Amino acid sequence: MAAAPAQALRAEMLLRGACVAMAAAAALLLGFSAQTKTVLFVRKTAVAKDVQALWVLTVAAAAAAGYHFAQLARCFYCSAGAGGRAAVWTSFLLDKGCAYMVFASTAAALQACMVALTGVDALQWSKLCNIYTRFCEQAAAGMLCSLLAAAGMAILSAFSARHLFCLYSPATGQRRRPQP
Repeated sequence: MAAAPAQALRAEMLLRGACVAMAAAAALLLGFSAQTKTVLFVRKTAVAKDVQALWVLTVAAAAAAGYHFAQLARCFYCSAGAGGRAAVWTSFLLDKGCAYMVFASTAAALQACMVALTGVDALQWSKLCNIYTRFCEQAAAGMLCSLLAAAGMAILSAFSARHLFCLYSPATGQRRRPQP
């Protein structure tokens, strides 16, 4: 029986480490990608701040990487059942919020980048990825890392939910039953 919590903690640590790596890679790829081109005698540099959704994704991925790194450190120094109800609830809510934040910002960035990739003829927006090819490839790699991180964070949310619901399990005897 003692092996199951140890395996669950090991799996959580491995998944948190993967989320840290993927979110940090996404933030670094998006934050440091830039490409300069000269078009019609005008020199223009494409950076993530030019597209608001990419900048939001960069900040969200960096914040998620920092949060999961802190949670990974907590996993190293605490056992699986350590912490009271407030700590478990806080971890559950922050894991959910982090997963939603990264997934939503990735979806918004994907939508914005599809406009750059295909253009919009009705609004006379031209395709930008034909001009800034390297920048678009780096942004695509960053968004792929972000999608992988969001998937890992969704699984971690399930781990947090399991930890939370175990506190209220009738088998542990901690749940109060209503009096008739």
